[in-house]
Amino acid sequence: MEPIDVGIYSLLPPLIAITLALITKEVISSLMLGILSGGVIYCAFTGAGFMDMVAFPFEVMAKTVGTPDKFNIILFLALLGALVCVVTKAGGSQAYGAWATQKIRSKRSAELATSFLGVLIFIDDYFNCLTVGTVMKPVTDKYHISRAKLAYIIDTTAAPVCIIAPVSSWAAAVGSTLFETGSFTNELSAFFATIPFNMYAILSILMVLTLSFTDLEFGPMADAEWKAETQGDLGAIDQKVSPTDKGNLPKGTVWDLIIPIGGLIIFTILAMIYNGGYWTKPMTIQEAIGNCNSSAALVLGGFMALILAFIMFVPRKLLSFKDFMSNIATGINTMVPAYIILTLAWTIGTLCQSYLGTGKFIGMLVEQSHLPVELIPAIVFLVSAGLSFSIGTAWGTFGIFIPIVVFICQAAPSEIMTVTLAATLAGSVFGDHCSPISDTTILSSSGAGCNHMQHVATQIPYATVVAISCFISYIVAGVTGGSAPLTLLTGVGMLYLLLFVLHRRAKKRHAK
Repeated sequence: MEPIDVGIYSLLPPLIAITLALITKEVISSLMLGILSGGVIYCAFTGAGFMDMVAFPFEVMAKTVGTPDKFNIILFLALLGALVCVVTKAGGSQAYGAWATQKIRSKRSAELATSFLGVLIFIDDYFNCLTVGTVMKPVTDKYHISRAKLAYIIDTTAAPVCIIAPVSSWAAAVGSTLFETGSFTNELSAFFATIPFNMYAILSILMVLTLSFTDLEFGPMADAEWKAETQGDLGAIDQKVSPTDKGNLPKGTVWDLIIPIGGLIIFTILAMIYNGGYWTKPMTIQEAIGNCNSSAALVLGGFMALILAFIMFVPRKLLSFKDFMSNIATGINTMVPAYIILTLAWTIGTLCQSYLGTGKFIGMLVEQSHLPVELIPAIVFLVSAGLSFSIGTAWGTFGIFIPIVVFICQAAPSEIMTVTLAATLAGSVFGDHCSPISDTTILSSSGAGCNHMQHVATQIPYATVVAISCFISYIVAGVTGGSAPLTLLTGVGMLYLLLFVLHRRAKKRHAK
């Protein structure tokens, strides 16, 4: 199976999957039809027979999931599901919920605590998506915060934070990709140069903190929050955690949640340092984290945290050996929907990137467009967002697009080059942030216990408001030759203007 050039037809599989998912609100069948359409296109262009059209997508799926990084993510999901289940069964989650609701006394405090925890866990976006939901669900449920809002907070403090955090798995990927262009002296300087102009990351973090501190909701999210507040309908697809259910409260304490989750964080960071080569080669901890295989580190961290939970729970008879093992199986089963959606999303991404040439086709269109220098950052932001939304991966998008951007900007001033590279990263995160087939979108809805398509439908309007503000700020950046203060001021001003206007409209609609 060799890559082929199918031109504009390479856009059909992701468009079919995304359009059907948004229309039907059912992501699994939509992804399957998108994958099958990709198989038909590939086999039609290569002259293969009918059976090949059926078999080809499954071959791609097997190769995709069989890669070590992808399989490690599935293993980590299984381990995390098991850890969450045994901690809950031992009473740690309920005890933490009861304690936290005494310390966190309002809806605003609960949302801000969730946001700050998301920002603090910046090492890896996958880790962030699942850990924050696990810890904060008891508290957000108590204060009638919809699971859609929880999923939004989790998702917005994952990739947008990781892409501007110097010590993260994303920093290594971004820095190395930028350094390979030859435009920067080293990977760290390349990464830091883009941070002031990564408007999507900056404005997303600002927006999630603003929405946590105020009630400026609008769109489908305002409806979800109104239902949670007035009807008690949180939109949960898992078992709601009730921190005040005294009748059934096991003997666990707050420490029975804090220590296993804290252990998960510490063990994962140590595993990143270990497999990054810190103890075998002369390097700094930051360099080791940059060199690490984060998915393998997550598996080691998850396994060690589960061992720690066993040592804590079984000798104290919070759980018997049999109960501990049976709850491992139960926890793994709770992650089955996430496994299925992730597998299908990865498959359609691989199909588009590696076999149909979706990224190369879009890159060729941009190269041939002869854009005015002043508009390059804004246009590149939109195009990278479209590609990332279509293939469901920010990493794949900036990996494809950054070399093309360097080629386009080679005659432009160096400031425009830096702004455009930052716009590429920003657009990649925006597309990934709201794509139904993005792995972080899937993991955020899974971590929050929220219906996946509800998470997508409620998040897209918020992400789009940030993206519009970014687009206008990148026009200003192009016109001013890369003025960071004017770019930031424009983006922030536009963001708050849109927020207030849309919130007033939503408020009038609910008043009726």
